[in-house]
Amino acid sequence: MSDMNFDRMVAQMTPEMYENFKQAIQLRKWPDGRRLSAEQTELCLEAVIKYEMIHDVPAEQRVGYLERNECASGSSSSAEEAAVKWIN
Repeated sequence: MSDMNFDRMVAQMTPEMYENFKQAIQLRKWPDGRRLSAEQTELCLEAVIKYEMIHDVPAEQRVGYLERNECASGSSSSAEEAAVKWIN
């Protein structure tokens, strides 16, 4: 699928489709119980993220949002120290 067609498809997604994609990503299953492949999970996640950008979903409601709470001492001296590190 070309980027143009994918973007058009995402722009036409309904809020119900968006919620179904989010649930499918969380459960790794479609609503009918079939498992998502790795490629389907990746495409659903990309669609959800694009949908959130297009429809201005508030940041705290977006997929992957992490609330940034400083520790009580507030001693984070740099953004690098406060960054989240992803490990595969």
